[in-house]
Amino acid sequence: MTISLPENMANPLNLSVIGLNSGTSMDSVDIVLCRFKQDDPASPLHLQLVLYDEMPMPVDLKNRVLRLIRDNESSPEELSQVNVQLGITFADATTAFCKKHDINLKSEIDLVASHGQTIWYVSNPGPDQTKSVLTMAEGAYIAQKLSKTVVSDFRISEQSVGRQGAPMIAFFDGLLLAHPTKMRICQNIGGIANSCFIPPESAGGLDKIFDFDNGPGNIFIDAAMRHFTDGQMEYDVDGEWGKKGTADEEMVANFLENESYFKRALPKTTGRELFGDGVSIGLIEEGLRRGLSKYDIIATITRITAQAIVNDYNRFGAGLPPIDELYLCGGGAHNPNIVNYIQQSFPNLKILPLSITGIPGGAKEAVTFAFQGLEAILGRPLIIPDRVENKVPVVVGKVTPGPNYRKLQAVSSNYGINYEDDYLPPVRKLIIDKE
Repeated sequence: MTISLPENMANPLNLSVIGLNSGTSMDSVDIVLCRFKQDDPASPLHLQLVLYDEMPMPVDLKNRVLRLIRDNESSPEELSQVNVQLGITFADATTAFCKKHDINLKSEIDLVASHGQTIWYVSNPGPDQTKSVLTMAEGAYIAQKLSKTVVSDFRISEQSVGRQGAPMIAFFDGLLLAHPTKMRICQNIGGIANSCFIPPESAGGLDKIFDFDNGPGNIFIDAAMRHFTDGQMEYDVDGEWGKKGTADEEMVANFLENESYFKRALPKTTGRELFGDGVSIGLIEEGLRRGLSKYDIIATITRITAQAIVNDYNRFGAGLPPIDELYLCGGGAHNPNIVNYIQQSFPNLKILPLSITGIPGGAKEAVTFAFQGLEAILGRPLIIPDRVENKVPVVVGKVTPGPNYRKLQAVSSNYGINYEDDYLPPVRKLIIDKE
């Protein structure tokens, strides 16, 4: 097919993108179908979340990956195998998603954007270390099995210019929640908890947003639940176990005081490398030595998460307007022992579910990777947050061409036909189309 374009006349953008993600807890493959529309690069970007679902992660593969991360011992053979197995799993999950929701993958989808599964992460290298991240789910396998162009491996692009490569969420939270007068925070409580501060426009707005990892979110709680139930329970449903116990405040304070991560300045990010199952087991053993019940231990570990978040609001919110609204997402948003503690610590704070914006909390990360995949194809960098190492622009992700790659190239070239700069300007206005 020959594509004929009028000279110097760019067509409006209209692309449908599937976003894929598996988080720290590896509960599932999160899948979204997003439709992006934009009249021209200077106009607001319209985003419609068409569909969101969670497809099961094979238990054997999940356990293999978690063991690989926990033990930090492997071989080139195993890494090669796991990378391909994850790629096949993500592709199969996408096929199942499309079949379940009656989506014609060939005719209705333009692009697949896959974050994959983070295996190892070095954001603050020590002696003889290099800043790096290993994210797996081979894009070539996804592209071939789905016959679509794939963008993957986003975080290493950020690290290549000297930044940490995570949380990489401020650009989206800022666009979604920026307000003329209200100070807002978006709080994700997944395996790892992370915060994005979004000052009002009167205090800098999008130019002053910043994000960082607080530390453990659900990761310790989940590990402790697996321990106490012999693997029968993966998490503390509705915080029921934590409600039955009493937090050991001294144990909480000691942990937060002795772990240097909590004292680190921004930017900072972390993962299972620092807050893995081994640390959780250590906390369980300490709690048992102190005479705590299993419920007390769950309450104590839960309080560590909540107290770390509260401490960060006080520490990094200094000098900013008082927090007006907190938007919650991630599995921990459903744990009242965390949410109620935050509310008690900030009585005037209005706590809201992120879903009221039109983006369900469970879908957000996959949506952000669909967004990043779109920008990779267009040659458009993300908004760079404040309080990071530098402001060097970069287009994130690695592109694996599929059969529709030349068509996407034509769309991208035509869309930026009137721009002579190296990159298109970052999106500064986002509109969520709810229907």
